[in-house]
Amino acid sequence: MRTIEQPAGSTLRHSPEVAEALAQGAPIVALESTIISHGLPQPRNLEVAVELEEIVRKAGAVPATIAVLDGVARIGLNKHELKRVAGEPGLRKLGFRDLPAAAALRVSGATTVSATSFLAARAGIRVFATGGLGGVHREWADTQDESADLDMLSRTRITVVCAGVKSILDVPATLQRLETRGVTIAGFRTDEFPGFYLHTSGEPIDWRIETPAEAAGIMRAQDALGGPESALIVANPVPLEDQLDPALHDRVLAEALDAAEREQVTGQAITPFLLGYLVRGTDGASLEANLAAVRGNARLAGQIAVSWSRGN
Repeated sequence: MRTIEQPAGSTLRHSPEVAEALAQGAPIVALESTIISHGLPQPRNLEVAVELEEIVRKAGAVPATIAVLDGVARIGLNKHELKRVAGEPGLRKLGFRDLPAAAALRVSGATTVSATSFLAARAGIRVFATGGLGGVHREWADTQDESADLDMLSRTRITVVCAGVKSILDVPATLQRLETRGVTIAGFRTDEFPGFYLHTSGEPIDWRIETPAEAAGIMRAQDALGGPESALIVANPVPLEDQLDPALHDRVLAEALDAAEREQVTGQAITPFLLGYLVRGTDGASLEANLAAVRGNARLAGQIAVSWSRGN
């Protein structure tokens, strides 16, 4: 059986369970940690973290929640480490650009989509489940504000199962940027790009798949064709019965955008400001829609990982 070497002082460390799964060629799903540390209140954040790992296991795959603890990127967390991410005060939010500094300074932090994608691929994991991606921000022509997620996905061979991009963003512009950067998007049983909290954004997508095996087939075709190491996005909409009421979403989002302009909220502060406003303005309904999407994405990612590992 192949073993995963982890020399002393390594900045990347697999948990024993993940190391064994990699050695055996077993299915694995990466999970980000930002939703645990920054996306949910305590103690629910820990409960959701455990729940998402269990969903992946029930689908037949090994969960690998990723975070940086004391400067070391942990690929798979034990119970103690999950509790640290859920409860440690001042835990940083780390994108890809932050990883070298976090490693050198021995800082702990939760990983965003860009950091998780990189670390998962670097660790040998092909499938990653998250809620929604970052993208091109509104008023991009003035601010040039664009998530690092897009650049990372254009040069990382990983399959990301998500519910689209956050609806606070410019969705058409984000889709255009993904097309320009060569990132393949396949809708899972849908012809329209999901709207994160909403079942659909109303934007069409070119490719539709019906089964996890078809997603695995696209992954194999990526490898066979070669070319740039870009990602595959599997867009999995939140079920209609679990989506946020569209009229409520549109009203509260418009109010949030007005409030952000009035209070001159910009840069990295804009996303948490708008998402927080949506949670308060919908009495928590947006958060519940988000969690419904993440649960579905974890389940589908597990199924895709199983098909990928079996070669069918």
